[in-house]
Amino acid sequence: MLEEKIKEQVREMFKELKDPVKLVVFTQDSLIALPGLECETCKDNRLLMEEVAGLSDKISIEVYDFMKDKSKVEEYNIDKIPATVVQADKDAGIRIYGLPAGYEFPTLLSAIKTVSTADVGLSDRSKDKIGTLTKPVHIQVFVTLTCPYCASAASMAHRLALQSDLIRADVVNAQEFPQLGQRYNIFAVPKVVVNETTHFEGALPEEGFIDKIMETQK
Repeated sequence: MLEEKIKEQVREMFKELKDPVKLVVFTQDSLIALPGLECETCKDNRLLMEEVAGLSDKISIEVYDFMKDKSKVEEYNIDKIPATVVQADKDAGIRIYGLPAGYEFPTLLSAIKTVSTADVGLSDRSKDKIGTLTKPVHIQVFVTLTCPYCASAASMAHRLALQSDLIRADVVNAQEFPQLGQRYNIFAVPKVVVNETTHFEGALPEEGFIDKIMETQK
């Protein structure tokens, strides 16, 4: 899946990892795929995650079948595939739905590094604001693999999820889930949906992104 040059760059980046990271991958066994429910990128996503995990002894991988492993699907609240959970010793609510290729490959790498180092890179002011949350927050960041600005918004959402137990952040490849594109009227990316009520487009700076989240607490 990855060229050798890319592998070497990723290995170098992974030297900065501290705590172990687990990639929990939800996929589909092609032998039981149902007509109309085929997951075209599930195999490639699983292969990519296995290859990435093999680039550092700090990374492990678990693979579950969406149809067979119902207890794990419910435990992680997975509603579509391919899905990848990036976690350390506990689930911080960091999700990637769809194959993170192209411009979204850095989103995967960023999530792994953030989880391993526990460095969310947020200002003290932002941390204080996030600390006042009282209601659960579900962030969905819709991206495409050809969007150079999407990884920034995706990484911000994942860092916020790691900062607060009340935040869950899904990065969703809009091209793989067109039904969601229709549901949320996605005509440009990145598009961010927070708690189904707050919608905005573009990669907002940290302060602006958090202000949008705080709107959901009113």
